[in-house]
Amino acid sequence: MHFTKMHGLGNDYLYIFGDAPVNVSKLSVKLSDRHFGAGSDGLIFISASDTADFKMRIFNADGSEARMCGNGIRCVGKYVYEKGYTDKTDLTIETLSGIKTLQLHTENGKVRRVTVDMGKTDVGEDKELYLVSGKMTVTPVSVGNPHAVIFTCNAEEIALDTLGPAVENCAAFPGGVNAEFIQVTGPQSLRMRVWERGSGITMACGTGACASAAAAVKKGYCRPDVPISVQLDGGILQICVGPDYNVTMTGPAEIVYEGETAIC
Repeated sequence: MHFTKMHGLGNDYLYIFGDAPVNVSKLSVKLSDRHFGAGSDGLIFISASDTADFKMRIFNADGSEARMCGNGIRCVGKYVYEKGYTDKTDLTIETLSGIKTLQLHTENGKVRRVTVDMGKTDVGEDKELYLVSGKMTVTPVSVGNPHAVIFTCNAEEIALDTLGPAVENCAAFPGGVNAEFIQVTGPQSLRMRVWERGSGITMACGTGACASAAAAVKKGYCRPDVPISVQLDGGILQICVGPDYNVTMTGPAEIVYEGETAIC
């Protein structure tokens, strides 16, 4: 099986063109291991679609299937364009969270940045979580997948390795949730650290950045229709939240290396 390792701001996956095999969950766990495998946040399979230009399926490092990945879908756009599967710079991608629209920004035949119309976010009312560490206020946001956005005065001091899994596995979110810890650093800028459901601490999360920006607009920390810079551990994403909470995301996509492995 041939794969291409790619990343969006350090959120890295192994990309395979074709349908997912029967043993995909086991394969994702094995290949994602950073000591005994290729090392990644999971696997993404790209295939033909009956309803869009292409279809993507995402499998986390723990073998579970994800509904959507903002950094991953940007890499899908770069993959299909640079490998010659399409010459279009406006693409539609089928995901478990619906069809997403991509605009590829190219230079000299290479995709440098990708803008994704992530669709409308649903920002819920704040809720209180009662964790072992104490009470925590979170803003639930759906971007096709679930997020719990927590605003804090200093994102750098958050004990992400303990608070992240505590929020993910909290009874308030029966199916688990992605946890974003956000510091407002300016009128249109946020600092974000993330614990992703099924993957743990990651360098970046595109849907999490969208969820965080939408929550910041809802709370009045940021303005709608003006780009918001979200600083993640792996770099910066530009997020624009419309008055109706429809969100677009712009960021880079990079190829790391090509590889092959036996399916077993």
